Amino acid sequence: MRAEAQNLVADIEKSLELLRQRMGFETAAFRLEEFNARVEDPDLWNDPAAAQKLMRERQMLVDALDTVKAIETEMRDNVELIELGEMEEDEEVVEEAETALAALKEKAAKKELEALLNGETDGNDAFLEIKSGAGGTEACDWASMLARMYVRWAESRGFSVELQEEQAGTEAGIKSATYQIKGHNAYGWLKSESGTHRLVRISPFGKGTRETSFAAVGAYPVIDDNIEVEVNPADIRIDTYRSSGAGGQHVNTTDSAVRITHHPTGIVVTSSEKSQHQNRDIAMKALKSRLYQLELDRRSAEVNALHEAKGDAGWGAQIRSYVMQPYQMVKDLRTNYETADTKGVLDGDLDGFMAATLAMNVAGKSRADAQSEE
Repeated sequence: MRAEAQNLVADIEKSLELLRQRMGFETAAFRLEEFNARVEDPDLWNDPAAAQKLMRERQMLVDALDTVKAIETEMRDNVELIELGEMEEDEEVVEEAETALAALKEKAAKKELEALLNGETDGNDAFLEIKSGAGGTEACDWASMLARMYVRWAESRGFSVELQEEQAGTEAGIKSATYQIKGHNAYGWLKSESGTHRLVRISPFGKGTRETSFAAVGAYPVIDDNIEVEVNPADIRIDTYRSSGAGGQHVNTTDSAVRITHHPTGIVVTSSEKSQHQNRDIAMKALKSRLYQLELDRRSAEVNALHEAKGDAGWGAQIRSYVMQPYQMVKDLRTNYETADTKGVLDGDLDGFMAATLAMNVAGKSRADAQSEE
């Protein structure tokens, strides 16, 4: 094979090796047999929470095995095509197979990064909070743009998105919003987005001036029932209030919304679904999620640094800048990953930024630094 194809195969094999290591490939078949035996136990669903956890773990192992086997098969098939094309001097076949290998390399690299999401709660659903910062109406509008960006990112991955709470801005946009993002590894990906996001653009509100706005993003894992987080009833205050409706027949005329304030930490969570009972459950789960994240922060210096990077939503604290005037550029200040495709990013194309941060957190260096050492 030509050197280019050999390099592609070598890169794919490196990704496969990491995938095998992360999943414990040598014992995977035996573990799957154990899972299958436990699934057939008629008493399994006597404990629904434990059964669901078992099924999730089994599916993760099945998915990991299928991923490795699919990449191996596709790589082998394209190598055989290249060898056949070279024997028959069919350049078109060789080029098509090399193109397929290049695409497979990118796919394998993506799966390799996903395999690094092995933290205690990386696989969990996530609560995502967005709050406007310095910049007044401009900042509220910027917060709504970020909300749209994350919703589009989540939906592009097949995740479900539920709006838990939203506070509208005085003139435009939102002061704050909280979403629950449901999907495998939702928190593992979104945790890299915690911090202050800075926007530079020409004001759309008639000023015609170049304005800088800030908004804060926070991601927290949804806690499994198997993880115990104790909340002292004496430490919290639960308030109910009237939810704001859409007007007309949809106005919510009952005091169904719930706000929980945790006095020791100052954490405030809200939920405004139709059912007050449902809101209590959602708000309490959100509070436990926040408290659990604080505990993770205390136990892990890496996570603590990431959490503290949120800071105040203003000057000097940003993790990422989105510049729309006088040029187009989105740049992450932690990894130096950047792109001129601001429209694509604001439409939810965030995988490159998330992957770069994940790689940095694992290796302790930016992707650019790592590449410079190769």
